[in-house]
Amino acid sequence: MAQNTDIKYLTPIAVDTKKKKYCRFKKSGIKYIDYKDANFLLKFVNEQGKILPRRLTGTSTKFQKKVAQAVKRARHLALMPYVGDLLK
Repeated sequence: MAQNTDIKYLTPIAVDTKKKKYCRFKKSGIKYIDYKDANFLLKFVNEQGKILPRRLTGTSTKFQKKVAQAVKRARHLALMPYVGDLLK
């Protein structure tokens, strides 16, 4: 019998290469989040209209609070819906 010392896999070995999360506001130098820009704020809201948490978006604590405040103001002025079915 032939002895083959090479180990062969049917599927390639999965290597976790996750991108490092970063705060897009710090990177871009944005200091003020405008509540009137509803299209920009939709990036921080899921399909049901809930605000996405920091661990998913990667924003810092300081800017997450500003994003939440801007989304709430936009909802109050009816620029964004409170609850949306298939918002995006």
